[in-house]
Amino acid sequence: MNNIVRFVLDNKIVEIDFFKKQELKPTTTVLNYLRSYPEHKGVKEGCAEGDCGACTIVVAELDKNEKLVYKTLDSCLVFLPMIHGKQLITVENLAIEGTKEKILHPVQQLMVETNGSQCGYCTPGIIMSLFGLYKNHNNPSREIIEDALTGNLCRCTGYQSIIEAAQKACTVKGKDHFSEKEKDVVKMLKNIAENKESLVLSTENQKYFKPFSLEEALIIRLENPDAIIINGSTDVALRQTKKNEHFAKILDISGVEELKTFYEDKDCYVFGSGISIEQVKNFSKETLPALYKMLSVFGSLQIRNIATIGGNAGSASPIGDTLPLLFAYGAKLKLTSGAGDRVIEIEDFIKGYRQTDLGNDELIKEIIIPKTDNSTKINSFKISKRKDLDISTVSGAFKLKLEQENVSEIILAYGGMAATTKRAVNTEKFLTGKKWSKKNVEEAMNIVAEEFTPLSDARSEAEFRTIAAKNLLMKFYIEN
Repeated sequence: MNNIVRFVLDNKIVEIDFFKKQELKPTTTVLNYLRSYPEHKGVKEGCAEGDCGACTIVVAELDKNEKLVYKTLDSCLVFLPMIHGKQLITVENLAIEGTKEKILHPVQQLMVETNGSQCGYCTPGIIMSLFGLYKNHNNPSREIIEDALTGNLCRCTGYQSIIEAAQKACTVKGKDHFSEKEKDVVKMLKNIAENKESLVLSTENQKYFKPFSLEEALIIRLENPDAIIINGSTDVALRQTKKNEHFAKILDISGVEELKTFYEDKDCYVFGSGISIEQVKNFSKETLPALYKMLSVFGSLQIRNIATIGGNAGSASPIGDTLPLLFAYGAKLKLTSGAGDRVIEIEDFIKGYRQTDLGNDELIKEIIIPKTDNSTKINSFKISKRKDLDISTVSGAFKLKLEQENVSEIILAYGGMAATTKRAVNTEKFLTGKKWSKKNVEEAMNIVAEEFTPLSDARSEAEFRTIAAKNLLMKFYIEN
């Protein structure tokens, strides 16, 4: 049993023993950990829910080729054990000591030169997003720059000066003083990774499991069926930070490499449940354009780097961005336990509001998306108050296959219209066999309105949701 969290910070290995540091608990966020010490107070809490980016950090982790990969994260959503075996980088680490004064990192220096900072509260988070961009992109397009900054809210500058700073800084292929020390960091991370034992972190009121193999994860799952499963924590962390929930047991499977696979065969694309949403987005750009489109407005880069496709599906949220599309694609889930695997349709997996068919000894292993031919049209739409970094008010994902001009197959899946993602089955029946025409779609829109009884809440009145659901069907018709 390994009961110590280890990571690299300030060019040395830091160890956290929760028995000795009783002011910390396993679900202490990286944000609160950093804010508790004087050396790293640049990170700020603005919202504690991944909306503002003031708490942005960068972590560097080893890939399969033992190279460092840099990722921006919202530290308010990351529990301390999740950075085990990684390098933690904060704004304080960017500048270096010169002979007379500190030498700013290029992204810091360009922010100064372009007047990219005003009140300064959000600046450390913006700097870290620029640093992540700097390490991952050379001469990035404006689209890539804006995507990197989507998760950082600033009320002062209007962003143009920040974008200019990014354009001027990201031109040297990510070379900086971190590049010079990468070999040392790799050595330290490999030293941490040599211990393959599962982390078992216990305090008086909490137990946190972090296995590094699927076999160990399934053993822990079998022995602790009451443990909350996290595979990214962007959903569960909010329950702690915003609702003050206490979790007695947590099973964190984010370190299980067997769940981070992707492959395709002649019939389907198969995503391991531990693949991040950002990785799924990149994989799907050429092969699953509707999925790529939806994931392009999924949270922010910081959130997509943490959230996983398995976690999003497993949450069974009625407003989860991926679920309507998974319905439309006819996706299946492979569930695994010590007794073996079973495959289940995504529609059968969702049982109720945040309820699934996952057994007490099972984990989601893979998400399987069947391939379609060129005659099949799939599209998705998301309605929210903001284009970026917002939760769906209503979403729709649609699949259409025609024989000549008549509908031979159609799926109309909606999010935000019921307690679960739900298909408009009566509308589908009405359209099947009929000509795909504006007249028939207009009639079908009225049936859609009768199929749902949505709620009114802070995001929308029920009437708006009904109108939006009808109009999304027409939008699908116009665009297909």
